Amino acid sequence: MNPNLQSPIPSARTISGEGWAAIVGALGSAFLLVKKLVSPKSAKADAISRAEFSAEMMATRERINATHLAILEKLDANHRELLAALERQATRINALESGLARVDERTRT
Repeated sequence: MNPNLQSPIPSARTISGEGWAAIVGALGSAFLLVKKLVSPKSAKADAISRAEFSAEMMATRERINATHLAILEKLDANHRELLAALERQATRINALESGLARVDERTRT
């Protein structure tokens, strides 16, 4: 402490933009912390029995299996469709190749 009571008061420094950002960030963090501590606690879910859990688990498993089977059926249908389209294209290409071979034979003679 300075014993001279007549000394001038030092001038206050100006706060830069980064300083203001730090102050606002600290105040925001403090506000969120207070809000979290003051907010009402969420109610905990009621415990279920092992039988209820098993029943729900089996129902979920059945839904997953049904969805999986539906996806497999769609994949099989798409696979068959692609194979049929490939076969049609192969037949078409073969016909074009034979036609081109005939034209080639005609132009050689």
